[in-house]
Amino acid sequence: MDVKSRHHLRADAVAEIEDALAERLGVELNADSYEKVEFDDSDWNVVLVDGEPLVLYVEGEAQSASERSGDAAESGGAEPFLTVQGANAYPPERNVVTVDAGAVSFVSDGADVMRPGIVEADDAIEAGDLVAIAEESHGKVLAIGRARTGGADMVGDSGKVVDSIHHVGDELFEFTI
Repeated sequence: MDVKSRHHLRADAVAEIEDALAERLGVELNADSYEKVEFDDSDWNVVLVDGEPLVLYVEGEAQSASERSGDAAESGGAEPFLTVQGANAYPPERNVVTVDAGAVSFVSDGADVMRPGIVEADDAIEAGDLVAIAEESHGKVLAIGRARTGGADMVGDSGKVVDSIHHVGDELFEFTI
């Protein structure tokens, strides 16, 4: 991923990120600098928090191409969420889906999450919410995804319940400045 531009965010954009993460995930970022990075060869919209790619802007489920273009912080619809690295640095208290050991290799490779692999899900999750997908042994986050169903309906015998967006080992996970 080649960096096209990199610039510091305004105080209001920083406050928007901090407020959204506190509200959705119960996470309080403690940082000195926030820089938005745009890439030549990728659609990722990333915010470096103290130089690390910890925040990702994720487009809404039903946005048009015109709504997805432009600066993510200033364009409507894109919502800030933690990257895998961000969720491991600042573990979320809410919107977490926990998978068993059998699902770890699949989720780490970018597979969507299926009901049989889920051992626990935050009951407050609603269909369409962004979620952090963690493994049950150590609580490490393996992926970020979008819920297809509510948290209370995620544990079960069959069906896909979370669409993977970003995972361990993808190009964003491997990105460094």
